[in-house]
Amino acid sequence: MKSSPSTTRKGPADHRARKRFGQNFLVDPYIVAGIVSAINPQRDDHLVEIGPGLGILTESLLPCVTAMDAIELDRDIIPKLAQNCSDKGQLQIHAFDALKFDFTELAQDGRPLRIVGNLPYNISTPLMFHLLEKHEVIRDMHFMLQKEVVDRLAAEPNSKSYGRLTVAMQYHCRVEALMEVPPESFSPAPKVNSAVVRLTPYSEPPVTVHNVRLFEKLVTQAFSQRRKTLRNTLKPMLSAEKMASLGVDPKRRAETLSLEEFACLANAVSESEGESV
Repeated sequence: MKSSPSTTRKGPADHRARKRFGQNFLVDPYIVAGIVSAINPQRDDHLVEIGPGLGILTESLLPCVTAMDAIELDRDIIPKLAQNCSDKGQLQIHAFDALKFDFTELAQDGRPLRIVGNLPYNISTPLMFHLLEKHEVIRDMHFMLQKEVVDRLAAEPNSKSYGRLTVAMQYHCRVEALMEVPPESFSPAPKVNSAVVRLTPYSEPPVTVHNVRLFEKLVTQAFSQRRKTLRNTLKPMLSAEKMASLGVDPKRRAETLSLEEFACLANAVSESEGESV
């Protein structure tokens, strides 16, 4: 279901954006329409919006579903959000920090969550990792992020953007960069470009990992000093000889390894420590 650009409000003239909350309010109705089209909400979907602000996106999503939840940290903005959305549908607002919110509480009815949000740049990465811990109750996530972050999420090996976030997210989710969003689409306008990404958690990961925590530890260790070779960065976990026996040249750097190769190395460490899941 698509939103008509002519029905959305012009901007947050009645609320001053707060820097401590990382607020940059989306004001472009055509971008809103594009996001709603990408989400394609259905009547019975369980939508959850993180950081709805004054509700420009919420207003377009509410009529598409029977009800939705919103998580908003700024208590001063909540009455305005409720007023703006009062005639659009049933909205349950949770005055809470999304970084500390237990999303499994919203999935008690058995419906997987469809999460959407214009995420503050300063919390976007930790928030995505927080959500990954609850991936079993999430159907998909549509986020507005700093374009640089979206580039990192969707990066391929041997690229400058490829790193720990890339590997961790691509292990758990299918990543699709959907659209770029210029600074003038926000108020106040940020100093960086933004982009919208779709993250769809896998029912089964694309590679086999025996111990996920160990896999994450190895990836973090490998990228801890990007300019150094695997021989140096992974020395505490895996010998150069063992890497070579697995077909991974210890002279390579972390950004050259595929998801499959990281899984192979992590599984070797797991086996050597006699661990399994």
